[in-house]
Amino acid sequence: MKLYRQNHPTMVGRADIYVGFYERALGALTQSGALGFICADRWMRNQYGRELRRLVGHQFSVEFVAIMHDVDAFEESVAAYPAITVIRKRPQTPAVVAQTTKHFDATQAQRLVTWAASDNHAETTAGYEVSRLPSWFSGGESWPAGSPARLEMLEDLNERFPALEDTGARVGIGLATGADAVFLTQDPDQVEQSRALPMSMVRDARTGTLKWDGTYLVNPWEEDGKLVDLDRYPKLKAYFERHREALAGRYIAKKNPVQWYKTIDKVDSSLTAKPKLLLPDMKLTIHPVLDEGGHYPHHNLYYVVADAWDLRVLGGLLLSRVAQAFVEAYAVRMRGGTLRFQAQYLRRIRVPRPEAISETDAQALIRAFDRRDIDAATTAALRVYGLDHLPA
Repeated sequence: MKLYRQNHPTMVGRADIYVGFYERALGALTQSGALGFICADRWMRNQYGRELRRLVGHQFSVEFVAIMHDVDAFEESVAAYPAITVIRKRPQTPAVVAQTTKHFDATQAQRLVTWAASDNHAETTAGYEVSRLPSWFSGGESWPAGSPARLEMLEDLNERFPALEDTGARVGIGLATGADAVFLTQDPDQVEQSRALPMSMVRDARTGTLKWDGTYLVNPWEEDGKLVDLDRYPKLKAYFERHREALAGRYIAKKNPVQWYKTIDKVDSSLTAKPKLLLPDMKLTIHPVLDEGGHYPHHNLYYVVADAWDLRVLGGLLLSRVAQAFVEAYAVRMRGGTLRFQAQYLRRIRVPRPEAISETDAQALIRAFDRRDIDAATTAALRVYGLDHLPA
């Protein structure tokens, strides 16, 4: 495996050996030559597939993708989440993408092959749903998953709208302490008043309205980003000394024993007062909650700050099923269907620029956000995006 990785640069991280097979086979293609594999599809979305995706996006054309998760594709039972891909050595051309069902058999396969050779745009049968996309998704970022109609919609939105952070917004993650049992408290009087920072937790956002439960961060950081001098804060020093064994035993403290009382992440002092949208990491559906300011987010919360936006308008867009569709397409689902609403996925959401949203639509999004009305938010978002409906 070490030799394979040395000779195949796409085999990064926890890459399976099949990633090397892809690289080797693609490298053997002559101009306009094509490679067809049936293989696990995890490289299309997982972190370890990023270099292979980048290679394909820069030098090849994805011509055909058939996702076959529900198909018994092999003579023996294999839990492999298979997909068929056809990749050709030439600039990107239109791509055929199909999602099969458990009814996909030899007859359905022949029908799909015949359809792919035609000029038709889309077809749905008992065995598959297929669409012809004008292009394919490029670069090392994860390729989206979903029905062909959903992928077509996402490609259209990717073409017509900027990414969230290109509209003046910034996505980040809350603070990781490395020792919550020490750094988080509901008794702020144990330290100096200036060293107790109100911290918002996932449970505070459960209802859709921020209801702070009184958790504080015992804050070891000055506003300039430097660790505090403990001699200036006797109560803080005494508090940390009582917990020295737990704090000094952490990996981050062993790396730098002088700073044994630091948290993993620094406190960005400017973030506390800023209004921000908070999004819990693990949920079935996207769940933006407004913090008007005054709290610092815990690391199980992601946040969006955006001076150019009315955050309730943006919150309405993020509450909609259109925003949900972006995360569903790029995120890997966990047990029970739970999604990870991490920064890397939130940044993939496309939104209109705030000035392009009419006052009528802005007010509709605000009302939907305030009422936590996903249906109303989706209706307004569809108008803003210029969509007739949200494909299944």
